[in-house]
Amino acid sequence: MRKRSSNPVIKRALAAAPGSAGAYPQPGYGQPYPPQGYGQPHPQPGYGPNPYGTQPGHAPVGPGYRDPNYRPVTIDDVVMRTGFTLGTVVLGAVLTYFLAMSNPALGLGLLVVGAIGALVMGLVIAFTRSTNPVLILLYAALEGLFVGGFSFLLEASLAGVAPGGLVVPAVFGTLFVAGTMLALYKFQVIRVTNTFVKVVTAAVIAFAVLVLANLVLSFFIPGGLGLREAGPLGLAVSAIAIVLAALVLAIDFKDVDDALALGLPEKVSWQLAFGLTLSLVWLYIEILRLLWIIQSMFSE
Repeated sequence: MRKRSSNPVIKRALAAAPGSAGAYPQPGYGQPYPPQGYGQPHPQPGYGPNPYGTQPGHAPVGPGYRDPNYRPVTIDDVVMRTGFTLGTVVLGAVLTYFLAMSNPALGLGLLVVGAIGALVMGLVIAFTRSTNPVLILLYAALEGLFVGGFSFLLEASLAGVAPGGLVVPAVFGTLFVAGTMLALYKFQVIRVTNTFVKVVTAAVIAFAVLVLANLVLSFFIPGGLGLREAGPLGLAVSAIAIVLAALVLAIDFKDVDDALALGLPEKVSWQLAFGLTLSLVWLYIEILRLLWIIQSMFSE
């Protein structure tokens, strides 16, 4: 019995994988076949050797056939691709951060370009379920511009905070939460079921709608609904966002396990790396914002 996954990317890759039931069209029930008689001197279609041989340039295909060049994804593939994407994010973030220190206006411009570009590219990758490494690395580079610019902006808004005063603890906080979630998932303290995925997905969508509404209202009312401001409400919202980002990470871990168990093609590792990078960046941003809110509240 084959394992199933709630991830649409994995479902599509499974259906297209060589040797899967969904990879090749099957004759439907009730379809007429040529009659099979006894003692017929000629081979019947689909039986016995092909009297014409295999056509040059065409490999024999059929149910259960697996391309000899097909290579299933491995954990090393996922780790390596995730390292590439996260490395691209970090590189873009560090360059943007130091550019912003010497030229704040340039840093702000890169922040805006990164935010808009990463949003558009992320939506394209998510909705097309792309495994194109160029698109995913381009997304990571744009995300890096946003992360670096946003990190500098929050630190610069606080008086008396040295460079890296928020970034360094936010990085360690991200690593700690991610490591904790991985341990909880591996020891099955957290079980990622279909119900779990549906509930977390609904919560993330609801959170995104609230944040978007807050952003739109902020153009007309200072601070909008106050969801992202330095105060008790902003503190609670950031804490909720960190929990949601951590739970999404657990779903990402489950997707990796499903892909490995199902023997999906190696290219799926890029989509898995995209999901992990997106979740880790969101987690970092929310931890950074939480630290900024705490620092702002206690410095007043």
